[in-house]
Amino acid sequence: MNWQGWAEIALTLGLAVAIAWPLGVYMSRVWNGERTWLDPVLKPVEALFYSAGGIDPKKSQTWHAYALALLAFNAVGFVMVYAVLRLQGELPLNPQGFSGVSPHLAFNTAASFVTNTNWQSYGGETTMSTLSQMLVLTVQNFVSAATGATIAAALARAFVANRGEGVGNFWADLVRTTLYVLLPLSIVLSIVLVALGLPQTLAASVDAKTLEGAPQKIALFAVASQEAIKQLGINGGGLFNANSAHPFENPTPLTNLITAVSINLLGWAAFFAFGRSAMARKDIRALVISAMILLSAGAAAIYATETQPAPALVAAHVDASVNMEGKEVRFGAPSTAAWAAMTTGASNGSVNGMHSSLMPLGGAVTMFLMQLGEILPGGIGSGIAIMVVMALLAVFVAGLMVGRTPEYLGKKVEAREIQLAMLAVLVIPLSMLGFSGVAAVLPEALKGLMHTGPHGLSEILYGYTSATANNGSAFGGLTANAPWWNTSLGISMMLGRFAPIVAVLAIAGALAAKPKLAPSAGTLPTDGGLFIGLLIGVILILGGLQFFPALALGPIVEHFQALAAVVSVQ
Repeated sequence: MNWQGWAEIALTLGLAVAIAWPLGVYMSRVWNGERTWLDPVLKPVEALFYSAGGIDPKKSQTWHAYALALLAFNAVGFVMVYAVLRLQGELPLNPQGFSGVSPHLAFNTAASFVTNTNWQSYGGETTMSTLSQMLVLTVQNFVSAATGATIAAALARAFVANRGEGVGNFWADLVRTTLYVLLPLSIVLSIVLVALGLPQTLAASVDAKTLEGAPQKIALFAVASQEAIKQLGINGGGLFNANSAHPFENPTPLTNLITAVSINLLGWAAFFAFGRSAMARKDIRALVISAMILLSAGAAAIYATETQPAPALVAAHVDASVNMEGKEVRFGAPSTAAWAAMTTGASNGSVNGMHSSLMPLGGAVTMFLMQLGEILPGGIGSGIAIMVVMALLAVFVAGLMVGRTPEYLGKKVEAREIQLAMLAVLVIPLSMLGFSGVAAVLPEALKGLMHTGPHGLSEILYGYTSATANNGSAFGGLTANAPWWNTSLGISMMLGRFAPIVAVLAIAGALAAKPKLAPSAGTLPTDGGLFIGLLIGVILILGGLQFFPALALGPIVEHFQALAAVVSVQ
């Protein structure tokens, strides 16, 4: 560890928040239908979508109608992705000549990209055609991210409504977020990435010669445009199996900084947009501070573990000061630590190093950041939505302590909201731990593991944690392209995405119907240090109590085994 490493981590985390603040103001204007500087160009395009779909953007929907529209849209998206992947071999723009993918892989990939998870049980450069990458996977990178933003927009309206019924119009929120936020930002970032050396071509490959003179085919795609929405949409699925450790996706330290910042950019922007839309900027600032404290602690913990010598090298009396296993020498330990924390704190899942090669406690931190609910800052909109759910639980706990009905942002928090909040947070451990428990004893599932013992359990737990949290990263040892893994992971992705979404929209509907209350002398302030501490405590207690036993059997046991191996040879 050194001050340059700490400075690199602080710069990467700080830049994302600093740029996100003005972007969040802009995003709020988009959600609210206010005028933006892109209106002269995009307003006619937006109107064309509404006209073609028969949509009245000014007509507000009840939470039931909003949720049904969201689920129907994503169901159609799932069918389209599945169909294109199965028929890939018969469709054009397939210069690689790839055949259609298997039914279970098509199911997993459709679930993955529709839920904004982008888990990949395949090598992108050897499986997916150019058409598949562009027509369904890239499109889902846009609309699945926009779907997450719609949840936050609806929830923000619920807090400002005064005995209202509607939470907004899903179709309008979807179109505006895609057109005014994701598309222009992706175009700008794509141009920047092309200028910095990322390929952007429809060619299948280029011929090259190795240093030994042997011929080699190097796969090519429209990488820059996919990389832009992969990070800005907090998606994470890479064109290449090595993801952002591949030199075509991430060739230099500068592209590494830009893409790492992009991972969290719109997640933080959604926090600020929510604060402005709900007219609660100070209160949401407290949520940002809470999330940043937890994310910074996670990055610091990973950096601390990864700048220690690997126990196996110590046992072999080899001089090594940093664990470089699985890391790109172009980026080193600080960049890997910052990226690992940012990608698991968000629901991104891209990697610039292999998480399976992290020290046991470093791998535990990446899992724990996801197990907290993907709220640091999580996905676009979905992160702030679940963080608000955590805030509702925090004020409920505080209300129990003093015997008062809790309030948050001017709305009373009563039994219905807490029941729905518990549904939103309990489905996560149910899926993560339930599927992990079955897989740990199922012979068919165990065939996919590279390792046995605690690290093998970590591979299982990480896989279902990542899928349920809609993250998409993995421990590299797990071979998941098999019927059990593709099917069960796909189900866990959909559980982790849509069950919390419906619960949050139901909370929005309940809150919108309530009167807006002015703060009183008995109202718990939710913008100060006391509430920040309470919120962090609730988040950690929920995560710790639910997942610590599983972590103790996996990475924590592995940590002590590694230490014991060192002691035995000294």
